[in-house]
Amino acid sequence: MKRIVALVIAMFVFTAHAQTYPTKPIRLVVPFAPGGSSEIVARAAAAEMSKVLGQQVYVENKPGGAGNLAMAEVAKAEPDGYTLILGHIGTLAVNPYMFDKLPYDADREFTAISLLAIVPSLFVVNASLPAKDLKEFVKLAQASPGKLTYGSAGNGSAGHLAFEYLKLEAKIDLLHIPYKGTGPQLTDLLGGRTDAAAAGAPPLLPHIKSGKLRAIAVGTPQRIAALPDVPTVAEQGYPGFETSQWYGLMVPAKTPDAIVKRLADAAAQSAKSSAVVERFAQDNAVAVGSTPAEFVSYIKKEQARWKEVVEKARIRAE
Repeated sequence: MKRIVALVIAMFVFTAHAQTYPTKPIRLVVPFAPGGSSEIVARAAAAEMSKVLGQQVYVENKPGGAGNLAMAEVAKAEPDGYTLILGHIGTLAVNPYMFDKLPYDADREFTAISLLAIVPSLFVVNASLPAKDLKEFVKLAQASPGKLTYGSAGNGSAGHLAFEYLKLEAKIDLLHIPYKGTGPQLTDLLGGRTDAAAAGAPPLLPHIKSGKLRAIAVGTPQRIAALPDVPTVAEQGYPGFETSQWYGLMVPAKTPDAIVKRLADAAAQSAKSSAVVERFAQDNAVAVGSTPAEFVSYIKKEQARWKEVVEKARIRAE
């Protein structure tokens, strides 16, 4: 009898808490260093969610371990709706297959809130390379297996995975040269020391517009507004091909359903606001704002895609 009473009281407390939530500021953890797409997405969404929820949503950067350190910390946080984390293609769809052991379970220790944004990946080459599009690049690679090089921001980075995915689909052999970050990678690509790269649009667009780099394909299913004449990978002979960086909100598992719904509604409303849509558009990011169920479905689709790429390309964390 005492146990039943205790359960009823606990349910009442959780229900009352959910009805008044939020009553204090909410922490949004970003598992990467300041700067780049992750911070743009997090801060834009947090600013709008603060207005919708009536409490400040503040961003806290916690980089390290390819995002694993922050994910592990938030997985163990109190499931009360006051600690969120910015989920990412790496932490949710790649790391579970690339690392031999993770300090968190991407499927069991988190509850999905909303997919916030998709950032297109671009495939580019140094302007001196005689390839005007992806088909010509593939022909060059087929003519000289293992001779063409592509750089990435590091082993297991989004650019590394994108090109390994392309290699598998196009059946070509390229030499991967990993760097410690996008900056060094871009320096060598611009200097002609590497031939190609895949990365998010923001750092590449200025060099494409200056003519130093040539965009040969867009990784997303649709072309992007900044480069309307550059076809997608799928359009150039590889139907179903899709590679992009994406970001969404997660909370620790066992967060009450009422709080999850409150956060999901606020996130979706914020992502679809004109302020966020316009801010994301500056970096050619697509604002989404999904339901929790839609985000779960998206994560599972991405996990299936990247599990196959990681396993076939034998990509392991360093």
